[in-house]
Amino acid sequence: MVVIGYSGHAFVVCGILQSSGSKLSGYCDTMEKEYNPFHLAYLGSETSVAALQVIEKQGCFIAVGDNTIRRKIHEQLTARGIRPSTIAHPSAVVDATAQVSEEGVMLSARVTINPLARIGVGAICNTGCIIEHECEVGDFAHIGPGAVLCGNVKIGAGSFVGANAVIRQGIHVGSGAMIGAGAVVVKDVPDNCTVMGVPAK
Repeated sequence: MVVIGYSGHAFVVCGILQSSGSKLSGYCDTMEKEYNPFHLAYLGSETSVAALQVIEKQGCFIAVGDNTIRRKIHEQLTARGIRPSTIAHPSAVVDATAQVSEEGVMLSARVTINPLARIGVGAICNTGCIIEHECEVGDFAHIGPGAVLCGNVKIGAGSFVGANAVIRQGIHVGSGAMIGAGAVVVKDVPDNCTVMGVPAK
């Protein structure tokens, strides 16, 4: 497996891949990194011929936390017929009735995905977050560590839910929105809006 991007978020991805028994083939980034804690080979940019040859054989995961950049890289790869893998830590719990996209989703350690939830393409479900029944997480959204989505919550594409935020049941969060860390969201959040606090404003 080739990891695309190689900094803090990618290190979590490498841990997930190793925990699940995947072999790490190397990493792609804009430049070679001095700090290389997983001792991976540098393959160049993910658009280079040499890197693409390895990716096509070994598969890849886009280990970039920024939602916009992750989407852009995903679109570049899929235009070449390459579908980034979905990865899950062995401790993640996914109900049999939940639907998790097979393209580019990260399920970190102790994530819980409960019945009838849906997780979109390229979404990040970070450490210990809880996605309750019938929730929908849009494409390339990021649910931060310890965040809780109560039942029937909808998170729009490209939105970010900060660490330990809680979103009340039935709430809709628009696309491109940002929920601050520790926020308690009790009202719908429009597209491209930032809210924070208790209750979130």
